[in-house]
Amino acid sequence: MGAIEEVYEDLDTEVEFEEFEAAVEDKVEQMGGLADEETAAMLIAHELRDEEADTIADIEPGMNEVKFLGKVTAIGEVRTFERDDDEAEEGRVCNVDVADASGSVRVALWDDMAAAAEEELEVGQVLRVMGRPKEGYSGLEVSADKVEPDEDAEVDVQVLDTYRVEDLTLGASDVDLVGQVLDTDSIRTFDRDDGSEGRVANLTVGDETGRVRVTLWDGKADLAEEFDPGEVVEVGDGYVRERDGDLELHVGDRGTVERVDEDVEYVPETTDIADLEIGQTVDVGGGVIETDPKRTFDRDDGSEGQVRNVRIKDETGEIRVALWGDKADREIELADRVVFTDVEIQDGWQDDLEASANWRSTVTVLEGESDAADAAGGGRSGGDRDADETGLGAFAEDGQKAAAEAVAGEGGEDEAGGAGGAAAATAERSGEAVEFTGTVVQTGDPVVLDDGQRTKTVETDASLRLGEEITVRGPERDGTIDADDVF
Repeated sequence: MGAIEEVYEDLDTEVEFEEFEAAVEDKVEQMGGLADEETAAMLIAHELRDEEADTIADIEPGMNEVKFLGKVTAIGEVRTFERDDDEAEEGRVCNVDVADASGSVRVALWDDMAAAAEEELEVGQVLRVMGRPKEGYSGLEVSADKVEPDEDAEVDVQVLDTYRVEDLTLGASDVDLVGQVLDTDSIRTFDRDDGSEGRVANLTVGDETGRVRVTLWDGKADLAEEFDPGEVVEVGDGYVRERDGDLELHVGDRGTVERVDEDVEYVPETTDIADLEIGQTVDVGGGVIETDPKRTFDRDDGSEGQVRNVRIKDETGEIRVALWGDKADREIELADRVVFTDVEIQDGWQDDLEASANWRSTVTVLEGESDAADAAGGGRSGGDRDADETGLGAFAEDGQKAAAEAVAGEGGEDEAGGAGGAAAATAERSGEAVEFTGTVVQTGDPVVLDDGQRTKTVETDASLRLGEEITVRGPERDGTIDADDVF
């Protein structure tokens, strides 16, 4: 047995020996005598091993050629196109989506294979595919060189007509998903490598199994401005990609997002405020007990940014939430019930924890007002709640009472100073004089003070420094103290 035969015998491949031998001879010729047949055979064997994909998730753009097994999940229409050679006959292509337990990929079948697919292929068939991976218009795709049905092979993958969030897997395409809009972002532009301008926007949708960020490209970006949080939409012909470790559902030229008349429940699993720790990225929810005006600032690159702080309370505690960028424009009022997802817990002023809502976060204002009686500790304790009544489920239905307690501090003797909290709220509404001591966290007009528990806006002509601790006294109207005395 020769050197080529010995290497081939140790190789687990479907490549015929004659094809392998021809590749070895080509390799010897390419290397100009620098490699003998045995060395060339080992190089070809190494290339073939690299091309074997155990699962679809192993396929990457740039691999020379891959072979894998997958179940047909969708079959597209056969399309025709004109070739560059005017005398050549019309070309044909058919896109077929195949999947295994690890993910999904689009396979492009050309000419005779495309015609055969239209007549012979069926959803649910298992195929052995050999082809070249590349980055296509809608993500990774494989340009097929050879496709064969395998009636004996089994692939454990479920073919779905409509997906839920928990069903999404990396690489899945032709995804139809119905969900409730939780948040929307503004349209952003970017420059492509070819000099053209691209457009992108995001919305976040959720169902009973979870939530997912939907990325809308170019002509579809305008859809983000057509929907409001709380509406139910159906995303059609989406494809799943990964960003920063999270799955996203992308909508390109073929995709759609349409309003539908369906009931979809999204129940967030929020973390109790008392359990928050610095460095976590979590979902938090509660009743709004304080709101600050939006502030602008200059970034290092000269652009203008904006931020707004609100404070929320659940039955275990309270925390300030900083809303950055577009999030600062969300309409959030006192006594609203709000859920913030993917917020980063940071060290705030005076060792007080702060939640930062950035571009990845979502802000959802729920229907009805919050029950600050529970949030203030006047309701049931965490141990008394039913197993399925967590996060926002802990808010009671008595919104009017909650709003009054949230603003007036009627949550018991240990909340906002008991009766003193109610008196302070009365003073604020009537414009009576109040006194407040805090650290200057913003100078200018207006001044903003923070005492580690509350934030107050102050109108004053006094010259103040950031970080300075001061006391102000004066009438308070609509959350702003008109300082007569500063000391």
